[in-house]
Amino acid sequence: MTEHEISLSVNGTDHELAVESRTLLVTALREELGYTGANVGCETARCGACTVRVDGEAIKSCMRFAVQSDGAEIETVEGLAENGDLAPLQEQFQENHGLQCGFCTPGMLMTADTYLKDADDPSREEIREAIEGNLCRCTGYHNIVDAIEATLEQREASHE
Repeated sequence: MTEHEISLSVNGTDHELAVESRTLLVTALREELGYTGANVGCETARCGACTVRVDGEAIKSCMRFAVQSDGAEIETVEGLAENGDLAPLQEQFQENHGLQCGFCTPGMLMTADTYLKDADDPSREEIREAIEGNLCRCTGYHNIVDAIEATLEQREASHE
């Protein structure tokens, strides 16, 4: 199998690596670079556990080859925290019990964080629609939506 030299910036750190043509981005992140936050769930883009941000867009990394991301800026759940402090969204997931087993949490956080960058006073239904590509078998989603709403409220309060 042919190997390709690629460059990735992951959470602000530049990486050079050699990958086979068929190596999935999630595999390169987890096995080659040690960013294990993105989970491999369905490998069909249905569960969202592998969601990362590539050049600002939330994508399911089980559906993209690593070579397709050559030169890209990638953000994983490990990059949400700053200086060891949880990001506001992560804090709200914890405070509102928005996670149980935790398997879906990294993908859910990346989807929600991307959504929150442009969200302007969304309804609960709009939040649910924004995260609908991420499956959770444990929570029933109510606490996840609560956590996202609490993050929005916290953000609004800090801007007043």
